[in-house]
Amino acid sequence: MVCLGNICRSPLAEGIMAHKIKQHQLDWSVDSAGTGAWHVGNLPDSRSIEVAQRHGIDITHQRAKQFETKDFDRYDLILVMDSSNYQNINRLARNDADKKKIDLIMNLAIPGRNVNVPDPYYGEFGFEKVFEMLNQATNAVLEQYAQKNLQHN
Repeated sequence: MVCLGNICRSPLAEGIMAHKIKQHQLDWSVDSAGTGAWHVGNLPDSRSIEVAQRHGIDITHQRAKQFETKDFDRYDLILVMDSSNYQNINRLARNDADKKKIDLIMNLAIPGRNVNVPDPYYGEFGFEKVFEMLNQATNAVLEQYAQKNLQHN
């Protein structure tokens, strides 16, 4: 899960997905990062922590980090929050295999529409609305990839 600073959207996406992975007892891992390094080592934004807690999810163990090229080797899927994040991560891709791992997270819930998850940092777009969008998207991740996972076992 990737956003700009790894303090608002991607920590929420990681927390929501981790919560669902645990609920469904899947053998998956999830992580988050930012395209920028401004907040490396910091807790998620207090507003992200608060909205997650209202939904029974604790993200206070997370610390911001920056996306690295080697993350393409660690993860099967790189879900980004907006088109700017997509372009930044796509530039780091070493080859077509890396590029195929990248998608806008909302494309899983609303395929082909390239809907961005707005950055709520400056308050123009609410954290609760971002949570709802990410909840919808992570449900779509489960529907699409958990089914594939079960078919391979």
